[in-house]
Formats: sequence, structure tokens, C-alpha cells
Amino acid sequence: MDLDVFVSAHRAEWDRLDALLRRQRRLNGAETDELVALYQRTATHLSLIQSSAPDPQLTGRLTRLVARARSAVTGTRRASWRDATHFLTHGFPAAVYRSRHWWVPTALLSTLLAVVIGWWIATHPEVQSSIAAPDELRELTRPGGEYETYYSSHPAASFAAQVWTNNAQAAAMCLVLGAFLCFPVIWILFQNMLNVGVGIGLMSSADRLDTFLGLILPHGLLELTAVFVAAGTGLRLGWTLIDPGPRSRRTALAEEGRAALGMAVGLALVLFVSGAIEGFVTPSGLPTWARISIGIAAELAFLVYVYVLGGRAARAGTTGDLEPAERSATVPTAA
Repeated sequence: MDLDVFVSAHRAEWDRLDALLRRQRRLNGAETDELVALYQRTATHLSLIQSSAPDPQLTGRLTRLVARARSAVTGTRRASWRDATHFLTHGFPAAVYRSRHWWVPTALLSTLLAVVIGWWIATHPEVQSSIAAPDELRELTRPGGEYETYYSSHPAASFAAQVWTNNAQAAAMCLVLGAFLCFPVIWILFQNMLNVGVGIGLMSSADRLDTFLGLILPHGLLELTAVFVAAGTGLRLGWTLIDPGPRSRRTALAEEGRAALGMAVGLALVLFVSGAIEGFVTPSGLPTWARISIGIAAELAFLVYVYVLGGRAARAGTTGDLEPAERSATVPTAA
């Protein structure tokens, strides 16, 4: 496409749209119809320029013009409690459900990796000695040692807030960094599984694996599931760059990226629940079976939420992306 010829052919339309948007008085019916038509045409022009002959200065001007026109045509829309309810009952669970083919295998392989690392450490004393000195290992794993006191070392509320912040950051990094061809996500996930595997191995070597599981399962089931969902979604986002399917790479990345950012908000809420369990339930005086039961109940509630509500919403066409009226205008792209 010859950009100069294109600009010359359509500059008058853009200027007319700009003039209509600057009108101080209320537009009459004919002018309103003209504004809508010019907005639609300018949005098409912008999409064509972006895909065929991107020019930063011209793209910037038309992007601002289309945004102003869109605001004038659709009106300013404010978020409401209805939007939040729709997100929690449809958007977020549907997005998690749609990503299940990524995060479920991620969860299974990651758990297997943690178990293998734990077995390797537990059965190889030389590996244990490379982690820490024997005295330090005994201090970590003895009754009342650091593994146990970690969960009660701070006031429950502040500890829960700290755990929630750290886990939410890790989940958000998995979601955002997935666009970098998956490698950062794999590294973050490996670090998490390495920490779990070291705990399994050291406590197992001290014949206290049951104590370790009693401490980690109440909050860890839901917490690790949220991390696996974030990692799986990040991997899916990275794969979209490699294989966008029938969509253009730009469109596919925009759609999956918007859904992933929405999932970051939803997963923050999930991790808030797991952080509360870790802060108040894990170090509590409840019997081990009761603490684990609370963790299992929270995990089952989340899975039912995803597979029942999310599955129903996904089958109805919800993807977790913005509603069609809220997305940028696009034109069809040849496959």
C-alpha cells in the first residue's frame, strides 16, 4: 500500500471526523450519523495501516482520533458491581477453564518433579550435605525446628498479607512473562518446585514427612493450584506467539493477553484465600486432619467453581476477554 496516496485519499475524512468531535454544540441527527460512519471508516483505516504500512506518527494520530470518536459514539462507561459479579461468575472461571489443557499438565508434571527432587535428596546424604551443614539440617527438621516455626514466626494477619503479596507477584510474573516464549515461566515454576522438593527430601530423611505434609497441604493445595494456573496460562500465552492459529499473531496475542491480565486479578483473590489459610489455619492448634480437611475443601471448591461455573460460561462463549463492545476495532485478516 502506498501510504502517501492512502493519506491523501482519506485525510479529508479524518479532518472532518476531528472537526465533528471538536464541536461545542450538540450534533444534529445528520451530523451524528456522519460521525458514526466516519468513526467506522477511520477504525478500518487504522487497522489497515497497522497491518500493511505501519507508520508510528500516523498510527498514533489515528489511534487517538478513533479513541475519541469511540468515546463519543458509545459514551463513557463506568465499571459497576455488575461488571465485578460477571467477572467472578463468568469471565474468570471461563478463562481458567479454557486454559485447563495447559495448567493441568503443568500441575501434574510439576508435582512429579517436586516428588523426584524430594526422593533424590532423601536418598542421597551427599546431596543433603551440599544443601547445608548437618547441624543446620537438624535445626531445620527437628520438632519445633525452623520448618515448623516458620508458619508461626509472625502475627497471623501480617504473615498472611506477606504470603499473599509474594504469591500474587509470582503468579503475575508467570502470566506476564509468558509472552517471552515461555522460558521465564519455566524458570519460576522450577524454582517453586525445587523449594517444595527440598522440603520433602529433608523432612523425609528425618522421618518427619508426615509433619511436613501436615504443614504444607492445608494452604499448599490451593496456593500451588493458583501458581499452576498462572504458569499454564503464561505458557499458553507464550505459545500463542509461536502458533496463533487462524487469528493474526497481533490479534491472538491481544485476546489472550487481555484474558491473562484479567486472570491475574482473579488469581490474586484465590491466593488471598490460600494466604489466609496459611496465616490462620496452618499454624493453628487444630488437629492435622482438620487442617488438611480445610485445605482439601478449599481446593475442591475452587475446582468445582472452575469446572462447573467456568465450563458453563465457556460453553456459552465467554473467553475471559473484554466484551466485544469494549475491544478495539479490527478488520478481518486473511489466514
